[in-house]
Amino acid sequence: MKAYCPEEFFSRSELDKVQKTRLATTLERAARSDFYGRRFAENGIRPEAITSAADITRLPFTTKDDLRSAYPARMLTRPVTDMVRLHASSGTTGSATVIYYTRNDIDSWADLMARCMHMVGIRAEDTFQNMSGYGLFTGGLGIHYGAERLGCLTIPAGAGNSKRQLKLLEDFQVSAIHIIPSYALHLGTVKDELGYGPDSLNVRVALIGAEPHTEAIRKRIEDVWGLKAYNSYGLSEMNGPGVAFECLEQSGMHIWEDAYLPEIVDPETGEQLPDGEIGELVITTLCREGMPLIRYRTKDLTRFIPGDCACGRAHRRLDRIMGRADDMIILKGVNIYPMQVEQVLMSIPEVGQNYLIVLERDGYLDQMRVKVEVKEEYFVEDMRELKSLQSRISSRLRDEILITARIDLVEQNSLPKSEGKAQRVLDLRE
Repeated sequence: MKAYCPEEFFSRSELDKVQKTRLATTLERAARSDFYGRRFAENGIRPEAITSAADITRLPFTTKDDLRSAYPARMLTRPVTDMVRLHASSGTTGSATVIYYTRNDIDSWADLMARCMHMVGIRAEDTFQNMSGYGLFTGGLGIHYGAERLGCLTIPAGAGNSKRQLKLLEDFQVSAIHIIPSYALHLGTVKDELGYGPDSLNVRVALIGAEPHTEAIRKRIEDVWGLKAYNSYGLSEMNGPGVAFECLEQSGMHIWEDAYLPEIVDPETGEQLPDGEIGELVITTLCREGMPLIRYRTKDLTRFIPGDCACGRAHRRLDRIMGRADDMIILKGVNIYPMQVEQVLMSIPEVGQNYLIVLERDGYLDQMRVKVEVKEEYFVEDMRELKSLQSRISSRLRDEILITARIDLVEQNSLPKSEGKAQRVLDLRE
């Protein structure tokens, strides 16, 4: 397949060389900011002494708390008048996190996103519908600019309003979409309820991300829509979407190492981990002018997939995000991640598209209750069959998470739906 840009197929040695050069530039820029200037001085760090990517461990981590403490503009390397945009997380005054962009930062971001989309076969002749929220959230505008950079007819549909989404898909014969996994499944249900047949829609590619999801969820999306769904990764602190993306092989997300220097570290010790071991993803920006970030702790848990990708790209591959270091549930002394529960539920044919993990207290004991939607054809009046399904789900979950959860079987579409990221855990403990 033709590359979008030369950097896409850089060799390992070329990537190492460009990382070394851009890291030096990044550190020199960062030292101009009030935040990093003080931090480097306090830790006796001379940017010019960091001569390779291997030296990165000599630098301290940057955390979300650092971003909050630097609010609103202490991390800027240039005057605010040189910035053309900012995105911000939600939060009350003083606790939000803000990322600023120069004109070159916006252009670089659009190019990275276009590279991602081009890699999975999206071209100028495609009509692209973006079902992501716009505004301070980075997902909408980031992908929008990437689609336009490719030359696609781009529909900024935004999130929600399922009937309108489907009408746009049909009327304009949309061929590529961006959608959150949980909403893709919900919209697929609405599609079927409204009688959209296999020939009425023309979508062949879906870009999915923004919330952790299992391979089983991806397969369900592909089956419901009859398309190929490609996993993506991004976060506001690193511009937004476009940090890493699957290729046609669907065997991990290539993180663009000409723009980002990634590490996987032990969440507890901060020590770097070898390829194949799960840990926390840490990223250093290599191209950002206005607000570079050094060794930013994302809290996202993943691993570098060992070996080479069959597509021929040398950019290392991240496994799908398995959860967040701060999302871990501790119940009865056992560490549990919501993704473990989803992986079990989505492997059971009778289970529908939605579920909710409820943490509650029974006397002095913490309990887990899992509310599980059951597909309409399986939600029958025969209590013996439902009891059997309930027992089977409980048994499989116990094998995976080592505790016994209470299982509530509910009718399809009875659990609350969200047009944004799905809420999978409700903690009712005091």
